[in-house]
Amino acid sequence: MAKPLTASKLVEILRAEGLTVHEVRNWRRHNRNSKGPWGPMNGVMIHHTVTSGTAASVDICYDGYSGLPGPLCHGVIDKKGQVHLVGNGRANHAGLGDGDVLRAVINESKLPADNEADTDGNRHFYGFECINLGNGKDPWPEAQKEAIEKVSAAICRAHGWTERSVIGHKEWQPGKQDPRGFTMDGMRKRIAERLRGKGDSGKPAPDPKPAPKPSYEPFPGGGFFHIGQKSAVITAMGRRLVAEGCGRYESGPSPDWTEADRKSYAAWQQKRGFKGKDADGIPGKVTWDALKVPRSGD
Repeated sequence: MAKPLTASKLVEILRAEGLTVHEVRNWRRHNRNSKGPWGPMNGVMIHHTVTSGTAASVDICYDGYSGLPGPLCHGVIDKKGQVHLVGNGRANHAGLGDGDVLRAVINESKLPADNEADTDGNRHFYGFECINLGNGKDPWPEAQKEAIEKVSAAICRAHGWTERSVIGHKEWQPGKQDPRGFTMDGMRKRIAERLRGKGDSGKPAPDPKPAPKPSYEPFPGGGFFHIGQKSAVITAMGRRLVAEGCGRYESGPSPDWTEADRKSYAAWQQKRGFKGKDADGIPGKVTWDALKVPRSGD
């Protein structure tokens, strides 16, 4: 969860990633903010345009069409791998999608099937349309796929997200098939490699800056927390829950994940404003980062 990047910051991080960026018309003030909220941001969504030709595709994404005003995304990625920015703010690209998918993106966990359309995605996702007919035959040049990788990595890096914060439209809204022609799992693997410091063609980037050692335990993923799990991380988590007034332990935290841990974490989720199934006691990335669990050395 994060505040939207400013127009200037978006241009800066995309160019820093080695992308050619074109600023289209009045894109910095072109949005649909009058029709609904914009943010908090939770991820990046990839689409295909079902069009051909750069100029025509960029114009459609900027202007929209009858029944769906533009901008239809934030940027258009052409066949050469160049990025054309067409909107800054809320854009008509994601529509209604599955709230369970959004929760998985927020927690950076495995995506569930998209079988509902109950959540406004236009406020939560940066959207990038890629020029492709979407018929399974129109080729995806390597330069274009590399640009998708770079765009996604740049935004994830700016917000501190992993590759799991990048999804396809087909993973969000039931009935959609875009992007068609490559797998999102394969693209996420490419993004992950770039975020780990590997550049083009999987080669290490020159002179990478060493990543600072985090002060707190990184989120280990929701699947880490289950009966039978034993770790010093769980003890450290329990001590922080007690310090926050959320401890529901009879004898204090231990390395073993127990029902007392789940109840304590549910109290923390409720304290952070989560309700219902969002306060089920299984840690998610947002509440975990807020808890600031000290590194255990496990």
